[in-house]
Amino acid sequence: MKVGLFIPCYINAVYPEAGVATYKLLDYFGVEMDYPTAQTCCGQPMANGGFEGEAVSLANKFEELFGKYDYVVAPSASCTAFVKEVYPKLLNKEQHACQTSGKIYDLCEFLHDILKVKEMPGTFPHKVSIHNSCHGVRELNLSSASELNIERYSKIKDLLKLVKGIEVFEPHKADECCGFGGMFCVEEPDVSVCMGQDKLKNHIATGAAYITGADSSCMMHMQGIVKREKLPIKFIHVAQILASGL
Repeated sequence: MKVGLFIPCYINAVYPEAGVATYKLLDYFGVEMDYPTAQTCCGQPMANGGFEGEAVSLANKFEELFGKYDYVVAPSASCTAFVKEVYPKLLNKEQHACQTSGKIYDLCEFLHDILKVKEMPGTFPHKVSIHNSCHGVRELNLSSASELNIERYSKIKDLLKLVKGIEVFEPHKADECCGFGGMFCVEEPDVSVCMGQDKLKNHIATGAAYITGADSSCMMHMQGIVKREKLPIKFIHVAQILASGL
């Protein structure tokens, strides 16, 4: 098994610790990895902003760099979902069959479904509340969507429960959007902030010290509200918790 490690641009620039934790975890579980240094943005911001044409060259570049691997793994549900769901549509316009959409996995998805891990290396003696991002829930199936009325599950929760000392919670309305939504938070900032405030109230009500999840973009949005309003909760990417002790 050979894995190409994809570190999305905002993690590389703003939350590099999540990328480092991802590498440490995969290395701990004996995964053979490459980190293609020529990798760029996947193109999600352009496509979400209505400029799909400008994302095509990035999709082609991604295919060129990552097409040779058995799996591509990224610590970002939204970027993973973009490659998985949108790349085939973008590349089909150029009569190019997408090679990477079927082999890219979010880190938690990869650990849970492919490696099927049964233990974690470290300890995290804190209460955490899981943030289920929209892309993770509805495009990657990291947890069950409430509107489907199916038996409740959470792959992130399953993994976190393997960490010693941790207490894991989920907020009321566990899969409700936080209001980030990519360009939505720029185009509709007032609505976006109100949604984030509501989401934070539910997270804080769990009594958790940390909010964690698979999408730093959602947590970045909520973190901005927490800083402005001086709310009593912190943020940490799920990869950092799972890699604690490494």
